[in-house]
Amino acid sequence: MRINLTKKDLVNLIYMQIGFSKQISENLIDDFFQTIIQNLSKEKSLKLSKFGRNPKTKKEAMISERNVVLFKPSKEFKDFVNLKHD
Repeated sequence: MRINLTKKDLVNLIYMQIGFSKQISENLIDDFFQTIIQNLSKEKSLKLSKFGRNPKTKKEAMISERNVVLFKPSKEFKDFVNLKHD
């Protein structure tokens, strides 16, 4: 069974784990995704380094090479990234 992680889930996780208000948590998520979208529209690629770190404790965690995270963008996301932004 596959469970989707939504923006609302991410906002609630930040709210619960870090203690930011829900509005600040939502702004943080929006800014994060906006940065990704801007980079993708300019550079056409994205690499998230040092992603295996606990943001609360700053402790790094090794991620097994056998585990692979895949991202398949929706058609709407692809269309948005490929738009010419002035």
